Amino acid sequence: MKSPRERIVEKTFELFAKQGYNSTGINQIISEAEVAKASFYQYFKSKEDLCVEFLKVRHEYWFNELNQFIAKGNGLQSKIISAFDFLVYMNEKENFRGCSFLNILSEIPMDNTKILSVIQSHKADLRNFFLELLNDDELSDHIYMLFESSIIESQLFKSNELIEKSKKIVTNLIQ
Repeated sequence: MKSPRERIVEKTFELFAKQGYNSTGINQIISEAEVAKASFYQYFKSKEDLCVEFLKVRHEYWFNELNQFIAKGNGLQSKIISAFDFLVYMNEKENFRGCSFLNILSEIPMDNTKILSVIQSHKADLRNFFLELLNDDELSDHIYMLFESSIIESQLFKSNELIEKSKKIVTNLIQ
């Protein structure tokens, strides 16, 4: 059986995905995670702290999945294309829910530096992911921006079409 903390974070993922950050209350999380209010506050001082933890867990999960997904690829081009295939896989797995980080970014005030810094750190790690693979600042940023826009567009239109187009662009860029 999962610990109260794990149930809280798991339920948070589900509710933030379905309702958004602002429309999800602590009492609903406590109720649906079937934990005592005291247990919630033992682990998290506020909804903001819960959000930070949720994003950290999501970050680890997402990068672990991505790295496992691209590990199958042989060669640089194959690994980069696999990263885009990973987006298709995640869209199918999570019904085009998009990027948890950008979804929350759209709901918080820009002066919420606690949550904002976690989101910025995730995006910096993703940008560095492509830089480490490609070892070329300009090319890696180009591919990073294609990757990011592919996430947003696929969520918006509930379609993998632009991911497929991005893969063709990437194939032409990396030759």
